[in-house]
Amino acid sequence: MTAISTPLTDAEYDARTSAVLASIEKQADAWLEEDRIDIDPQRTGGLLELQFEDRSKIVVNTQPPLHELWLASRRGGYHFKFIDGFWRDTKDGVEFFERLSQETSFHGGKPLSFDRA
Repeated sequence: MTAISTPLTDAEYDARTSAVLASIEKQADAWLEEDRIDIDPQRTGGLLELQFEDRSKIVVNTQPPLHELWLASRRGGYHFKFIDGFWRDTKDGVEFFERLSQETSFHGGKPLSFDRA
């Protein structure tokens, strides 16, 4: 991808990534409450693990020195930079919550969709 990332201060980066992680946790908790899917979110600082019924995991991790957001799942690892108001994959430009929805649907075995934070 040739787009240039939007410069963020460390404080802006921290606020934006904290909002992303909180949004993911909120959605996962809502799905649990609705009995939509068995998903267990576990957060430690800038790292959030989503564990599924089959024990597979998706890991979302902040990378403060790089001002990136990383996502890892069984299908691969993805790096995101803040570009024009969105977290975008550094390779193909896919928006973070779109990729997270794809990976969560794959791991969960049903269509699941996250809203942008």
